[in-house]
Amino acid sequence: MKQSVCILGATGSIGQSTLKVLEKNSNKYSIFAVTAYSRMHDLVDICKKFLPKIAVVPEEKKDELYQLLKLNRLETIEILTDEDGLTTVASHNDVDVVMAAIVGAAGLIPTLAAVKAGKRVLLANKEALVMSGDIMMQEAKKNSALLLPVDSEHNAIFQCLPENYMSVENNNNEPKLGISRVLLTASGGPFLNTPLAELATVTPSQACKHPNWSMGQKVSIDSATLMNKGLELIEACHLFAISERFVTVVVHPQSIIHSMVQYIDGSTIAQMGNPDMCTPIAHALAWPKRIDAGVSALDLFVNNKLDFQAPDTKKFPALRLARESMQAGGLAPAILNAANEIAVDAFLKDKISFTNISNVVEETLNSLENAQANSLEVILDTDQCARNIAQTYVTKMGK
Repeated sequence: MKQSVCILGATGSIGQSTLKVLEKNSNKYSIFAVTAYSRMHDLVDICKKFLPKIAVVPEEKKDELYQLLKLNRLETIEILTDEDGLTTVASHNDVDVVMAAIVGAAGLIPTLAAVKAGKRVLLANKEALVMSGDIMMQEAKKNSALLLPVDSEHNAIFQCLPENYMSVENNNNEPKLGISRVLLTASGGPFLNTPLAELATVTPSQACKHPNWSMGQKVSIDSATLMNKGLELIEACHLFAISERFVTVVVHPQSIIHSMVQYIDGSTIAQMGNPDMCTPIAHALAWPKRIDAGVSALDLFVNNKLDFQAPDTKKFPALRLARESMQAGGLAPAILNAANEIAVDAFLKDKISFTNISNVVEETLNSLENAQANSLEVILDTDQCARNIAQTYVTKMGK
């Protein structure tokens, strides 16, 4: 019997890669629902090809989508809207697997809905765990949801861990089952070798040119500032129940080793492969089995050079801010994430410089008092407050 899949964020880069894997394995999976924020023509193309039962879009896009579906004789596809629509499809009784690929804080509520419904959740939305890690992990355990990482780094760590790691009780956030340390790899982004003095004048188009990966604008900018790696550090701590002091970020420009796990006997186990998101998506879809991802095997004679170095947190302070936020705990990671989303958007709109992205985040963190993230309401209220404060710093630092 086929597994029924809901793709939250079907028109983004992760969504597109997911569709490739599903098409490659159409005998095993069918698509029940797809969602999109703005690309209605792309969404209709997906609907024509995969014939989902439900499509979810913002309310203001509903009429446009309806007319496009009608034009293509696809009126039988039900249209739902906004957050209610997202949570409905994410928790729907007919859905087995949810790909959580909505970028940013907007993905939190539907991802949590899928977890509460006990789904197999393929987590590509790192911000959901950054904002509400403790709540998300508690709900996953309570509702027997299977939360599987899709970020290439976290998926790599998962593959390098003992098979029963996730089911073993938390050891006060210390390594367990013979593990000593997690090594989280980072490509270093497009400005790895750019002098600090030149970063203030880089443009959004330059920052979006990632050397190894094809990603959306927001994730590309986060990769350029290394905030993406900071968010991934926080995500790793929650996913694998481990303190940040046991997580080391390693800059590896080739993006061939996706991450590593070290053990107390001196072993270091690495997961390697070509930089293609279809691999971790296929792994999470089929785990504990394996399916064809449509990705060629790594040629070690071509990729015969692997370099490693420590990250420069002076040039890329976002990584330091993320680690400090995880150390502080509570609402600090949610504040970090909210301020970063505002700052990245401002940079993309040419309102602030590249180096001021981290400055906006740091000023916002310093302006808000930290507290316990003990409810979703508190987290969301703090998220909005942090966004408002970050916006004031954007205005002050504007070009």
